[in-house]
Parts: sequence; structure tokens; C-alpha cells
Amino acid sequence: MALGRVLVVGLDPVRIPGWDPEPVVAAIARGQARFAEHGVEADLCLVAPDEDAEGAIVEALTRRDYACVVVGGGIRKHEPLLELFEKVVNLVRQHAPGAAIAFNSTPEDTADAALRWLR
Repeated sequence: MALGRVLVVGLDPVRIPGWDPEPVVAAIARGQARFAEHGVEADLCLVAPDEDAEGAIVEALTRRDYACVVVGGGIRKHEPLLELFEKVVNLVRQHAPGAAIAFNSTPEDTADAALRWLR
């Protein structure tokens, strides 16, 4: 039984200057691999806040039908990105109204966040 496709929206660690992105890149890869372990198809939409994040998110949301959209902690937890977080939630409501919205704790538990809503 197919559980439905998931879109993961988060910050692109490679496009954020001033730090080593490799640990986060590796954690995202491990998190994405967990979707495969559960037989769930998942797409990534990684954005940089100073670029056209809204446009990239709308494009991703309208590319396919999603059962769940997971919003990553980088967008959700960093107070200067509060406005972006609000936009993400409202873009999901507008462009994927049938999708559940979930939140992860780390890149590695993203599949767990989605599975709470897919079962």
C-alpha cells in the first residue's frame, strides 16, 4: 500500500555562507534514505532565504501531488526566518491544500515526522 509522496522543505546548507555544510548534507542524505526504507517517495526542496525561496517552494509544491509536506527546523527554529516559516505554511495551504504539514526535529528524523501523518 502506497503511503503517498512527501515534500521536504528546508534550508540548503550548501548555500548558507560561513560554516561547514557537510555534516548537515550528510544528515539530510541519511534522512532521505530512511524514506526509502519505508517505501515512501520523498522530494527535497532546499532553499536559501536570500534567494527566491518562495518561488522555488511554489514550483516544488505544484510539481506533484503530496500527501505530506515536512518543514525543516532550519526554517522553523531560526527566529530571523519567522516570516519565511509563515510563508512556507501558507504556501502549503494554498498550493497543496490536501497535504498534511509535519515538522522534524533533525534532518535524520524527517521520515518519522512524515510517517506520523501518512499512516
